[in-house]
Amino acid sequence: MEPNHAVKALAALGHESRLTVFRLLVQAGPDGLPAGQLAEQAHIAPSSLSFHLKELVHAGLLSQRQDGRFIIYAARFDVMNALLAYLTENCCDGAPCAAKPADA
Repeated sequence: MEPNHAVKALAALGHESRLTVFRLLVQAGPDGLPAGQLAEQAHIAPSSLSFHLKELVHAGLLSQRQDGRFIIYAARFDVMNALLAYLTENCCDGAPCAAKPADA
């Protein structure tokens, strides 16, 4: 992943509502969810949700497809995995990392 793509993805996820939506879509799996169901589960007004979905799609983190009169959104697991790999590719200078408690 290119650094500018990582920055765009991290910026999109750097908002509580967008992070909530992305996590819901990761939990939903590759089939995704319709926008209305996302709004209900995330407790976000549909007008606000459309803005957040647009940002996540623009960052490449979500795909969208038409299904009848519904728009289905799904997490792009390939992009998510590429972002995680980018963030950890030089972890611990190549040595196995020992997890430390979060409060350490």
